[in-house]
Amino acid sequence: MRTIRRFLMWVVAATVWVASTAQAVEVGDVVTLPEVQLLDGKRVPGDAWRGHPVIIATWASWCPFCALQNPRLQKLADATRGTDLRILTISIDANPQLARDYVAKRNFSFPVTMESDALCAATGPRKGLPELIVLDANGRVVRKEVGEMLEDDVADLAQYAHPAHSHKK
Repeated sequence: MRTIRRFLMWVVAATVWVASTAQAVEVGDVVTLPEVQLLDGKRVPGDAWRGHPVIIATWASWCPFCALQNPRLQKLADATRGTDLRILTISIDANPQLARDYVAKRNFSFPVTMESDALCAATGPRKGLPELIVLDANGRVVRKEVGEMLEDDVADLAQYAHPAHSHKK
């Protein structure tokens, strides 16, 4: 019994140590996005992001800075439609229905998923809200912003978009 108790204490201690050493991704790191389920029910496999620049924006319905930035992200999504740029937004709301209602009320069409263990493992702990990460086509973090981005700054993210190429075989 004592051996089992020691083993369990070791497992708990190791888990706490690993969780405390998790690092947020920074510029230069490589991120591999997992499969995600969007609020509309659609599943997007992890390999769908590969080979494309990706903007990952984390937000919450109760965040006043997110409320200012998200319409700017929608404008960016509209402006870069038909390019190879992908946008994934992540809601950290406790209840997915809050996020659905928020998105529907504002007519946002950008993809939204809920925060998950797999996404947290891929991007590390957040440093604030909103948080935005830009990945190049190889998954390398080329930009990271914590806090609200102004309209011109969000519009400048279009520089990562390139015309989509048709790959006919």
